This record gives sequence, C-alpha cells and structure tokens, in this order.
Amino acid sequence: MSGLKKYSNKTKAAFILLIVMVIILFNNFNTLHNSKKTNEDINAIFNDRLVVEHYIFQYANELHSIKANAIKTQLNDTQKIEAIAIALGNIQNIDILYLKTVLTPREKSFFKSFLASCTAIKEQNRNKNWIQIANSSNQALEILAKLSNLQIKEGKFKLDHATAIHNGNNSLGELEIALLVILTGITTYLLLTKKNKIKVKIPEAPSLN
Repeated sequence: MSGLKKYSNKTKAAFILLIVMVIILFNNFNTLHNSKKTNEDINAIFNDRLVVEHYIFQYANELHSIKANAIKTQLNDTQKIEAIAIALGNIQNIDILYLKTVLTPREKSFFKSFLASCTAIKEQNRNKNWIQIANSSNQALEILAKLSNLQIKEGKFKLDHATAIHNGNNSLGELEIALLVILTGITTYLLLTKKNKIKVKIPEAPSLN
C-alpha cells in the first residue's frame, strides 16, 4: 500500500474496490466449480450406488429362489429346470441394467465372477446337478455381498468428498465476508479522509524603502 501514497484517496479507494471485485469473482468461480463437483458426487451416490444396490438386492432374491427350487423335494426335475430357467432369465434382464451403471475396476472384476457363477448354474441346470446349483448359488451370493460392501465404501467416499467441498465453500465464503468488511472499512476511511495539502509560503522580497 506504500506505493499508493502518491495517489489521491479516491484513486486508492477505486484500486481497493477493484481488488475486492477480483476476489469476489475468483471466489464465485471457484464456488461454482466446487458446486459442480458436489452435484456430480451426489448424482454418483444415487445413480451408481443406490441404484446398483437395488440391482444387487434383486439378484439376491433370484439366487435364493434358484437355490430353494434346486433343493425343493416337492418339485420334479422338469419343474425345477423351468423354475430355475425363469430365475436365470430375470438375472439376465438385470444384467442389462447393471452394465449401464458406472463400475470401478474392482466391481467389474467381481461382476465378471458373478456372471461366471450364473453361467455355471445354467449349465448345471441342464445337467440336473441340483447340489452343484445350490453351491454355485451360494458362491454367487458371496460375490454379491462383496459388491454390496464396495457400494457402501464408494458411496461413503463420494459423500465425504462432497462434504469436504461443502465445508471448503463455507470457509471461502467466510473469508470473502471478512475481506469485504476489512476492505470496505479501508475504502470508507480513504473516501472520508481529506488529503492534507502542504502549502509552501514563499517569502516576500525585502522592501527597499
């Protein structure tokens, strides 16, 4: 501020106001950018976590149905084959929706193992291997449990990230308010304070009289 001594108070005030405007613009740009990230995190929590968790729940229901039909003594082989085939068809329909979501590399790996278990169940159903179907169903359910845990961890990470951005925006907002108060005070002081003009008195020439 020492470099401003040679300028008038109004010029100093205008310069400070310019600084304030730059700070506000920069902070608003940063807030908008952070808000976009927060929105992305919230959408990811819903679209790629909660929705996927719903698909996992549907998968589990179908697998429990397959396992129950495989070991049900009241059904003959033909009835078991038909019931299990319907459940596998439902699983394939869920696959189409599940693959449209955003999957992390680990989720893709687990899902690949899950599909392999379902393929094994389909083959075992043709061969009427009911005990093997029950075992494969258990393996698939274990994989679903791991996928569900991943959903929880990923959702928590997204939520923590969104919360951190929100807290950062609050801190920047508080800093902006503090700067505005300080700079407004300085600007008001400069505008109200009159600059003292130094008058140099030139001595008169001595009288010859």
